[in-house]
Amino acid sequence: MDWTLEVVILPVSDIDRSVAFYRDQVGFELDHDTRNEHMHVVQLTPRGSGCSIVFGDLPSQHQMEPGSMRALQLCVADAHEARAELISRGVEASEPWSFGDRDGSTFFGFSDPDGNTWSVQELKVRGEQPLIPVEARGRYGG
Repeated sequence: MDWTLEVVILPVSDIDRSVAFYRDQVGFELDHDTRNEHMHVVQLTPRGSGCSIVFGDLPSQHQMEPGSMRALQLCVADAHEARAELISRGVEASEPWSFGDRDGSTFFGFSDPDGNTWSVQELKVRGEQPLIPVEARGRYGG
């Protein structure tokens, strides 16, 4: 039996500000922004990912302090290109650093407006072998 991680709850203090950051600056796809008299819940997915982030104002989404998530990890085929893309959209990102010459040894990081931190790992193999094939991305939100 497969067990898939598909959603991570992200603690944020301002839902609309977080939508703008993750959609407009980081480039995640907005899957849904659901509002009614009882709730406001948002789901966004990084392009090519099978896992989404969710935040909102449901009681279960307030069990962590905003900004308390540390080192959530994203993978990209080219760390320098990904960092340049974020910086061009106004995201402050650390300089890339590497602990070796092997694929997967280069990283950089960034934080959201609440202080949740992200680690971005360069895996060049993702350019050749994406986890979700390009032709299937429309079906999975990537």
